[in-house]
Formats: sequence, structure tokens, C-alpha cells
Amino acid sequence: MANVARKVQVFEEPELRKPIAPKKVRRHKRWLTPGEKVMIVVFALFFCVLSVKIISTETAIYQTNKEIQQIEAKVKNQQEVNKDLQMQISEDSTYKKIWEKARQQGLNLNQQNIKVVQ
Repeated sequence: MANVARKVQVFEEPELRKPIAPKKVRRHKRWLTPGEKVMIVVFALFFCVLSVKIISTETAIYQTNKEIQQIEAKVKNQQEVNKDLQMQISEDSTYKKIWEKARQQGLNLNQQNIKVVQ
């Protein structure tokens, strides 16, 4: 009977239990580390501050250019007025006009009172 018991044992041995494999723990890999997040926030703030600075500088440049154009327009108008006045002066300073104005004031041309200076 010992043989029978051995045979029974032989039949039971081939059934080997498969070892239970430990479950793999999935670690959730973070997309960004905290350091990277801080760097992104600092870069975004720097970008915003730089953008505001550029816009304010452009606004100041625009205002300055506007003032320059207004001043240039005033200068041009004043130059035209000066040119017109210069033409009026040259017209009024002719000998004929001066002589007419002198006659209106009561001055007469007396040839005896004329002296030539060299």
C-alpha cells in the first residue's frame, strides 16, 4: 500500500500553485515639479511686467511725437507769418512809400538843406 500512497502523492505534486506576483504599484508621475511651477510663475510675471513697461514706453514715445508735430506745425505757421511780414516790410521800405509818408507828415524836400556825406 505504500505504493498507492506514493502514486497519489505523485498525482498531487504536478499541480503547482503559481506564485502570486505582487501587484505593481503605479506611481503617478507629476507633470511638473514644484520648482518648475515656480519658475513658470516667475517667468509669467516677468513677461507681464516687461509687456507693461514696453506699452508704457511706446505711449510716452507717441505722446512726445505728437507734441513734436504740434510744435513743428506752430513753427511752420510762424515762419509763414514772418515771411509775410518780411514782404510787407520790404514793400513799405521803398523810397516812394517813405517819401509819401513824409509828405503826409508835412515834410518838404528842400535842395538847399541837403548835404552829401562821404
